[in-house]
Amino acid sequence: MRRREFLGILGGAAAWPVASKAQQAERVRRVGMLNIFGPDDPEGRARRADFEQTLQQLGWTVGRDLKIETRQVGADLDSVRRYAAELVALAPDVIFSIGSITVASLQQATRTIPIVFMNVPDPVGAGFVESMAHPGGNITGFSNFEYSMSGKWAELLKQIAPHVTRALVFRDPTSAAGIGQFAAIRSVAQSLGVELTPVNVRDTDEIERNVAAFARSGNGGVIVTTGGTAAHRKLIINLAARYKLPSIYPYRYYAVDGGLISYGPNTHDPVRRAAGYVDRILKGEKPADMPVQAPTKYELIVNLKTAKALGLNIPQSLLATADEIIE
Repeated sequence: MRRREFLGILGGAAAWPVASKAQQAERVRRVGMLNIFGPDDPEGRARRADFEQTLQQLGWTVGRDLKIETRQVGADLDSVRRYAAELVALAPDVIFSIGSITVASLQQATRTIPIVFMNVPDPVGAGFVESMAHPGGNITGFSNFEYSMSGKWAELLKQIAPHVTRALVFRDPTSAAGIGQFAAIRSVAQSLGVELTPVNVRDTDEIERNVAAFARSGNGGVIVTTGGTAAHRKLIINLAARYKLPSIYPYRYYAVDGGLISYGPNTHDPVRRAAGYVDRILKGEKPADMPVQAPTKYELIVNLKTAKALGLNIPQSLLATADEIIE
């Protein structure tokens, strides 16, 4: 073999590792995102922006080395399984899932693709993970409520509207979260002399009929739990306003949209934390070894404009503890 040919072969061999690293660096990773909000929902758009921005801060660039495939559910909750199946069929590297309803459908569709969730009240009780500290499977993420905290909604409702003796509770009776939250609310409501009427949140017509029927009797209020309610929040808020029903909601964006009071965890912090988990999984870590984390901040938001429309005087003691007052 001629010396020049031999050196050429050696030079090519030396370049192989460099070329391989370059190909790896240019590999586009795929992330699925199953969002309970519809495509036109401001909260859904804000969460998507937080998610992408955090991933960018962690070194990823959407459109270059990262592609995000999104499916947005909105009010059509029956489509969750179909969207979950579509995402799984794309074989993404990891899926980011928002809410108990979406996680359940994804779990049915795959036991291998890593899933990072947020806004799941009881991931152990729902069967998504083996334990908070050691998830054990392909799913991990960020919970949003301890069931006992749900009783706080009953306390706040009675505090802002002492005349309330009946409360309509919106919940998803098919989920562990819906059952657990209702039980926690009931345990507190009984001591406050408030009778509860549960309402299924899956059907728009059913929501309207139940609110109209409930409002015919006086001294009523509304408690909105998590799990399937976000997609119908504008309808519920409008009905509460129409029938003059004092209401309490689980997240800030309900109050921003006109709800009277909200109490619950910040909804944007877990998006950023979830993006951190997605980054770690893309870099090789396993969901089974990544503990489920609880909220780090709860917020009390009061909409004084809505209070005025309802003819309510919010106690100064409550206003003093509010994280935000909307006027």
